[in-house]
Amino acid sequence: MTVHTFQPTRYYTTLGSHEPVLRIADGDTVETTTVDAMGYDARGEQVAARFNAQTGPFYIEGAEPGDTLAVLLEQIRPNRTHGWSSTILAPNVVDPTFVPELPWPADGKRLLAAWHVDADAGTARLLSPESALGGFTLPIQPMLGCFGVAPVGGQAISTATSAEHGGNMDYRGFVAGVTAYFPVFVPGALFFLGDGHALQGDGEIAGTGIEISMDVRFRVRLLKGRQSRWPRGESSDAIFTLGNARPLDQCVQHATTEMVRWLQDDYGLD
Repeated sequence: MTVHTFQPTRYYTTLGSHEPVLRIADGDTVETTTVDAMGYDARGEQVAARFNAQTGPFYIEGAEPGDTLAVLLEQIRPNRTHGWSSTILAPNVVDPTFVPELPWPADGKRLLAAWHVDADAGTARLLSPESALGGFTLPIQPMLGCFGVAPVGGQAISTATSAEHGGNMDYRGFVAGVTAYFPVFVPGALFFLGDGHALQGDGEIAGTGIEISMDVRFRVRLLKGRQSRWPRGESSDAIFTLGNARPLDQCVQHATTEMVRWLQDDYGLD
């Protein structure tokens, strides 16, 4: 088992069968960095295109379609002090008739909130704009919003969306200490990661979390011949499954079916 330190020099805004940036083995650990959702790195320089540019892909030796890739998220840590978020709700989360009542600026462009993120203290403090609540500080819970593997059939799927391969899931449960499981669709699996949030609620109803670049350490395990169909997760006290689709009831169907299969196949339940 080897620990790799990888500094990215190119990024992708699709998850697909791109040229691997690094080949790693089952059991290896990778220490790397991600950019924020608009492509800004730890120095605050834009080095990648919008939106949700991904570090990777990492080729896992021996991974084949029909296997499952397990990724232990050992560390997810903001690597700068400046984070940002939207100041208004996303238009698609309110009634269409209410959209004009959202506080749009006169030029129609969304204003961004600025946050001071202190990784050592574990806090995010609102800097601007001024709020009716006054200044306030929140505890951070660093997570990855968009990550996964190359999808089936040679597709290259935008980091704006998600499917069986993972992608832009924006689930706040993917924090340090959690193991994420992905179906393998192509040789090498081709694992990508990015879109770090210092904090996010139960869904991105403002269209963002507190967006920030990250230092990430992860370890891979290859489950040979263990087929899965949708992303799974495991923390110290829970297992969970994700369905990535529209409409919402189809997500529920995918996630529930994947959970039933997991409980039957691995836990021997009826």
